[in-house]
Amino acid sequence: MQVILDILNFIGEQLLSSYSIVLGLVALVGLLLLKKPFPQIVSGVIKTIVGVIIISAGAGVLVGGIDPLTNIINHVLGVQGVLPTNEAALPFALEKFGQIGSLVMVGGFLLNLLLARFTKYKFIYLTGHIMLYVSLFVVIVLNATIGLEGWKLWLAGTVVMGLYFTLMPALNYPGTKDVTGGEKFSVGHTGDFSYWFSYEVGKLFKKNTRSAEEFNLPKGLSFFRDTTSSLALTLLPIFLILVLISWNYVATDVAGGQNPIMFAIMSSLTFAAGMAIVLAGVRMMLGEIIPAFAGISEKLVPGAVPAFDCPVVFPYAPTALLFGFISMFVGMVIGTALLLVFKSPYVILPGIVPAFFAGGTSGIFGNARGGWKGAVTGPFLMGLVMQIGTALLIPFTGELFDKGATFGDPFYATAGLAFAKASDLIGKGGVIGIIVLAAVVLLTVLVFILGKNYHHLEDTKA
Repeated sequence: MQVILDILNFIGEQLLSSYSIVLGLVALVGLLLLKKPFPQIVSGVIKTIVGVIIISAGAGVLVGGIDPLTNIINHVLGVQGVLPTNEAALPFALEKFGQIGSLVMVGGFLLNLLLARFTKYKFIYLTGHIMLYVSLFVVIVLNATIGLEGWKLWLAGTVVMGLYFTLMPALNYPGTKDVTGGEKFSVGHTGDFSYWFSYEVGKLFKKNTRSAEEFNLPKGLSFFRDTTSSLALTLLPIFLILVLISWNYVATDVAGGQNPIMFAIMSSLTFAAGMAIVLAGVRMMLGEIIPAFAGISEKLVPGAVPAFDCPVVFPYAPTALLFGFISMFVGMVIGTALLLVFKSPYVILPGIVPAFFAGGTSGIFGNARGGWKGAVTGPFLMGLVMQIGTALLIPFTGELFDKGATFGDPFYATAGLAFAKASDLIGKGGVIGIIVLAAVVLLTVLVFILGKNYHHLEDTKA
């Protein structure tokens, strides 16, 4: 029995938790099923893995360029709040729940494959690190609210994660098709609820609302059409303003001996460099994985649709990405101010990383349906919701809230909050707990019953 657990643990912690290896294995299986020549298989697997590594490296550069803003904002606001960033919550989560979380992730992925094979929801979740984050979140909540442990925790977590891996990409598939012009993949990322929300909000605006990508710039500002230049020049004023407000703090505690003005300039350029790296990796990865995935779709799971990390849509609307990032960040700042005004016991700091990845992607989805107005409105509203929802979520996360960090993305503050509250009611038992449990089971069954016609929605731009 222990050998089996060790094998499953290895698969969860060493294989499935590595996004690059997961997609490399997918490419390998797909190319083998397509009976491609050996040299093409080797090249396809290596370029897929390298493409994902490039994306990860670019994301690291992005975070390195923008992460200091969090400390500066803390200083400017004069508060010591909770940092809503997955990476900040990860050490505690892995230390206490790493093994069971990994096993839940493996079980959830296997259930995802079964649901994709035997239901009309043909989505296969392939974002390895997000799979691990959400699995840990679910395990923490189920343990803190219901008190589940051991095999009961694994079983409940597996069911929840299998449903999550299957249904959340389905929620965003219509929007992804609008964004990409019909490409057959979806987005698998914990900004998922915000992407759907922004896409739906975009429908409120007139169809002739100009796309964020159509803004006509004077010839003297034509460099803003370039993604790298526009990102650097948009972030620079933000950095400069914050640096000037907190000059001494930046000079002594953040810039590491560098002149604060030069620090602001270099941080902006570093962020733009990270984006350029990410986009290069996306192009390489998609160029290999999409053809390879056709083998899995044809042979193992007919009609299968892969769900990738959110940067896969960055190239389709880089200006909308910028609009969404800034709008969500502004919403977060206002949300934090509201928490301070109403004296919330938990002050959630504006998170630069979720604002960029989740907010920027939300801007792309909002723009696909509502033009620049959709790119701004949805992310802004979700920025407010994220701060308030994350503050409400903290009491349901057990010992995690003592660590000064929590999971930070739109999913956790919305659907994750609803899941935590439902689990809490179930854990308390009584009539209300029984009603909530019955409602959850009934809702899940109805989703799959109604989903029998989902294949008709795939090719419809709602």
